[in-house]
Amino acid sequence: MENVDFAKFQEQTAHWLVTNVLNGDAVIQGGIIILSFALSLVLHRPLRARLNDRINNLRIPFRLTEVLRSLTKLIFPAIALILMLLMMKVAGPTGFGFKMSFAVAVSKLISAWILIRLLLQFIENRFARNVIAFTILTIAALSIFGILEETTTALDSLGVNLGSFRLSALTVTKGALSLFILMYGALFLSKFFERRLAQAASLTPSSRVLIGKIVRVFLVTAALLVGLTTAGIDLSLLAVFSGAVGLGVGFGLQRGISNLFSGMMLLLDQSIKPGDIIEMPSTDGKTATFGWVQYMGSRYTEIVTRDNKSFLVPNEQLITQQVVNWSHGDTLVRLETRFGVHYDSNPHDVKKLAEEAASKPERVVKVPSPVCHFIEFGESSLNFSLRFWIKDAEKGITNVRGEVMLALWDTFRENGIKIPYPHREIFMHDPARAKK
Repeated sequence: MENVDFAKFQEQTAHWLVTNVLNGDAVIQGGIIILSFALSLVLHRPLRARLNDRINNLRIPFRLTEVLRSLTKLIFPAIALILMLLMMKVAGPTGFGFKMSFAVAVSKLISAWILIRLLLQFIENRFARNVIAFTILTIAALSIFGILEETTTALDSLGVNLGSFRLSALTVTKGALSLFILMYGALFLSKFFERRLAQAASLTPSSRVLIGKIVRVFLVTAALLVGLTTAGIDLSLLAVFSGAVGLGVGFGLQRGISNLFSGMMLLLDQSIKPGDIIEMPSTDGKTATFGWVQYMGSRYTEIVTRDNKSFLVPNEQLITQQVVNWSHGDTLVRLETRFGVHYDSNPHDVKKLAEEAASKPERVVKVPSPVCHFIEFGESSLNFSLRFWIKDAEKGITNVRGEVMLALWDTFRENGIKIPYPHREIFMHDPARAKK
């Protein structure tokens, strides 16, 4: 039965070609089509260049500019369609009496292509837009040429029976198209929902990310189930593979699952959230990564350092390793710098001058005020510890500490306070032998 259906499809296709294409009128129709596209190829280039120049000079949003530029690509098929319709009017039954069935079908196909591209301009993703447009155009072409039903019958005949379920080329094609469209729709809706969440001032950053991830997982799962059901696939068949999939997840994807749940735990307990300033040790234990949390995904967290490097840290490490969160609960951070002065200096004056100098940089907060402590009598200096507070650690720590030290230097130079340096004495026990 399957071979009979496929043979019937071939017979009908051959009959259509002989009746509508391979005849005396085909030469005239082919000439009209080729001439229309050739003239359009020459005419559309200067017109499109002028339109692009005018579009570039318009003060409109970037997205609207991209849409208009994309629409200029339709000038070529539009001019070809107009020329084709004019030539068909002259050479058709009302003119020279030639049959125009094939040329009419081609003109309908061009019209469908222009309409499809106009309607799909709201899709930002170029790849998705092209795939959907090509799919709709293919269906429209089969319908225009009158072989849509025969094509579906032929695709359905190519398949195998799996119990009560039939897996055919038609089922696979429908399933793939349904999954692609539904998955893209789910991702589009999730991005739209995340943008709206980003504007919700009543929610914390971690709550926005968490709700956005939950909505995305729900929409993608729903799109997957609906797509499989639309394709006619019995979901009970998936139970056969559930054991193998579970075993694969247990052994091969345990790291991925661990990172996924670790990320959700971080968002739930709000120990780390987007915008936080964190510091975590590196793998060698000698250095540390300092930066702010830029993005928290399902697998990793992006930490951007002061030198604009992005560290993609697995979420599991943020759970199992020690992490210093500089902005957890409060953005107020205390910094410390140590220095020494000469023994001729008065420590009371040094303490007062150091506190005044630390208050000069703009990033140092006034409350709590800087505090300087005399900590020890060193070998060649009086040693002090200067502590001050900032609220914007994401702007850097080394730079503000350097500003405070420069202010100390200027203040000490103005007040005659010296910074000591080590002295060494050399004793010569036998000067006579040294002269030799």
